Amino acid sequence: MGRRRSPGLVKRGGIWHIDKQIKGFGRLCESTGTCKLAEAEAVLALRIETARQAVVFGIRPTRTFREAATRYLNEYRYKRSIDRDAYDLKIVDPFIGDLSLNQVHDGTLQAFILHRLRKDRVTEGSVNRSLAVVRRVLNLSARKWRDEQGKTWLDTVPLIEMLPNINARRPYPLSWQEQRLLFSELAPHLVRMALFKVNTGTREQEVVRLQWDWEIQIPELNTSVFVVPRELVKNKDDRLIVLNRVAKSVLDEVRHNHRVRVFTYAGQPVKRIGNAGWQRARKRAARRYESEFGIACPDGFRRFRVHDLKHTYGRRLRAAGVSLEDRQDLLGHKSGKITTEYSAPELANLIEASNRVCGKKSRKTPALTLIRTARNIVSL
Repeated sequence: MGRRRSPGLVKRGGIWHIDKQIKGFGRLCESTGTCKLAEAEAVLALRIETARQAVVFGIRPTRTFREAATRYLNEYRYKRSIDRDAYDLKIVDPFIGDLSLNQVHDGTLQAFILHRLRKDRVTEGSVNRSLAVVRRVLNLSARKWRDEQGKTWLDTVPLIEMLPNINARRPYPLSWQEQRLLFSELAPHLVRMALFKVNTGTREQEVVRLQWDWEIQIPELNTSVFVVPRELVKNKDDRLIVLNRVAKSVLDEVRHNHRVRVFTYAGQPVKRIGNAGWQRARKRAARRYESEFGIACPDGFRRFRVHDLKHTYGRRLRAAGVSLEDRQDLLGHKSGKITTEYSAPELANLIEASNRVCGKKSRKTPALTLIRTARNIVSL
C-alpha cells in the first residue's frame, strides 16, 4: 500500500495538481508539472511557504509566467485574436514558462528569439508578434492582477524591445493604371469587393461581413451610409462607411442578390477577399505588368495585399487635398467622435471629400462598366 498523499494534491491526466485553500491567502490552483508524488509535494511545500511569507511578511508571492499566461487566456478568451495569442504563448512557453515573472526580460527571451529566427526561420515581424503578447501578459501582471493582499503579481514591467524589422512589407498604394490591370484579372465578385474597398477605406472583414441591416438612409442627402457594429471593428468604435459615387454604384449592382449579406458568391457569404482566386489573379497581373507599362514589375505590386487597397484610398484622399480630420473619419481611424454626432452637413462634406477619389467621370455607372467587362476593364 502506497504512502498517503499530502492534502491539496490531486492527480489529473497523470500529473499532480495543487488545489489547496490557505487561510489568509486564498486558494492555490496550479499544476506541479510532475507525475511523481515526492516532487509534487516539494512544489506544494514551496508554494505554501511562499503564501505564508506573503501573509505574514507582506512578501509578493512568486508566480511563473505560465500561471500568468494561463490567466490571460482565460480572462481574454472572447478576444477575437485569442487563438493567435494562444499560439504565441504556446511556442514561447518552453523558454520562459517555468520562470518567475520577475525573471522574464530581454535576456531570458534571447533563446526564444534566436530559435525562431535561426531554426524556425520566421521573420522579425513574427517574433515581434510573440514578444508583444509576452509584454501584454507582463503589463497585466504589474498593473491589473493583484493577490489577496492587494499586491500586484509583478513589481515592475521590464523593457522588452521589439526587433528592428528591416524587411517589413511596406504599404503599396496602387496607381490608377495598376488598379485597372489588377482588377481586370479578378473574378467579378472579387472586383466588386475590391472596388468597394478602394473607395471606402474599409478593412477586409468589414467588407465581407457587411450587412444590409447596417445601412442607414439619409433622406436630406438622398443617400445612405453604413454603420458597422463596434464589436466587429478593430478599434472597437462603430465604423461609419461613407459612400462615394463608385461605392454606391457597386451597391446598386448587388442590392438584390442576398437578403442579409451585401457581398456574396453563388448565393453564399464570402469569407475573405484575399483567397486563392485573388492570389492567382495577382500573379497573372504581375506577369502582364512589363508588357503593359514597359518597366519591370515592382515587388510591391507582385506581393500586393488586400489591405493595400485601404492604403490606396488613404493616399488618394491626401493627394486630393482632403484634410487629416476628414481622412481619419473616412478611413475609420479612432478619433473620439461617435457616429451619432455626424450632422447632415458633416456627412455631405465627407461624401464630397470621398468623391474626389472616384477617378475619371463617366456617363456610365462605374461599377456597371467594370463588372460587365470583368477581364478587360476600360473605365472605372
